Amino acid sequence: MPESPLAQPLKLPCGAVLPNRLAKAAMTEGLADNQLHATHRHETLYGRWSDGGAGLLITGNVMIDHRVLERPGNVAIDPAPAEGEPEGMAQLRAWAEAGTRNGNHLWMQISHAGRQSPRYVTTRPMGPSEVQLSLMGNYARPRALSEPEILDFIQRFANVARIAKEAGFTGVQVHGAHGYLLSSFLSPVTNQRTDRWGGSLENRARFLLEVVRATRAAVGPEFPVAVKLNSDDFRKGGFTLDESVKVVRWLNEEGIDLLEVSGGTYEQPRLLGYSGDADTASDGPAMRESTRKREAYFLDYAQTIREVCDCPLMVTGGFRTRAFMEEAVANGETDVIGLGRPLCTDPDTPKDLLEGRIDKTVCHEDHIKLAQRGFFSPASPLMPLKVINVLGGQAWYYQQIFRLADDGKADPDLGIFKAIGAYLKDEMGQARRVKKARRQNGGT
Repeated sequence: MPESPLAQPLKLPCGAVLPNRLAKAAMTEGLADNQLHATHRHETLYGRWSDGGAGLLITGNVMIDHRVLERPGNVAIDPAPAEGEPEGMAQLRAWAEAGTRNGNHLWMQISHAGRQSPRYVTTRPMGPSEVQLSLMGNYARPRALSEPEILDFIQRFANVARIAKEAGFTGVQVHGAHGYLLSSFLSPVTNQRTDRWGGSLENRARFLLEVVRATRAAVGPEFPVAVKLNSDDFRKGGFTLDESVKVVRWLNEEGIDLLEVSGGTYEQPRLLGYSGDADTASDGPAMRESTRKREAYFLDYAQTIREVCDCPLMVTGGFRTRAFMEEAVANGETDVIGLGRPLCTDPDTPKDLLEGRIDKTVCHEDHIKLAQRGFFSPASPLMPLKVINVLGGQAWYYQQIFRLADDGKADPDLGIFKAIGAYLKDEMGQARRVKKARRQNGGT
């Protein structure tokens, strides 16, 4: 048999080589301790994923600001000193060592949650402007960042990237998608500033571009720097595909090594294959009917971006069959296939695909719903039912990640309501412990 396109190595612009074309996409882990440091559970989880055969593993979002987290179990490197080592460096080194033990790359995804930090984490989220996230009251109104804070955050991204390199991670990914802080600056809905950080697309993209520039300066020319970018926010008045193409042209000038194409936000969770509030939803550019029937959510949008992008592309979301993955790589539609949810229950999925033992990944998302169709399904006209379906799916996969991190086996029979209950208990308990530790340390 000829070698699968998925098994071919990929040389990046910086000179680093990915051993194959399969990547574990970033997924939030929720495994940090009360000080927001990495733990032995990260080592166990990423050791298993490393053994699973993917050429690239990308961590869940590592935060630059302990005050504003995506969830209370995030790892945060804050303060991130411009020189020297932060607290928790030994844990980061152990995480990196375990996550690269099979010869693969392990990249740290670096992020700031922005306005998408829940109330049980903070009642003072941050954003480009005071535009509140409308999602069942779980998110407080953000305060607008000052320019000195923006400049400080730019340097924090760079400092965390340097620390990641020193800890043994083999690359970094700047998270500029999904409505988090950098992404929210790109959107005219959430960025209503009138200074040099808002208004025109050039101004709205300034924060992201300055972060990438500072990150590259911090890690040097031979260390992989990637960016995750929305192809479209899928929200009326939001960041569009045309704007994404323009941002990619500017990113070309910064010399990034890999661009991951994604889409959507918390309000429009297209990254999970769902749509949100119908009143604010936008379908984005028209898609070919043939593409609507294909597996990958964002592959059609990636083709438009491919026309202008100078670096390799990674597309995540919906890939399930080996034949389609091989076709997408062989046809040049993408260079790297991102896999997420299948690896939460079956960490050996990449190896099984590469060695031909399976033709299709598991698809648990097909049954993790209140109903397959109708009023109680994810397509429900009632927003709370949509949220329960989305939250239930996320909670289910979070619990599977916990089981892998505890060196156990996945539980495919876990029910959606039991998963939601366990998730909420875990989140609230961890939030209380983190806040208590913060008070004991004299922090805010």
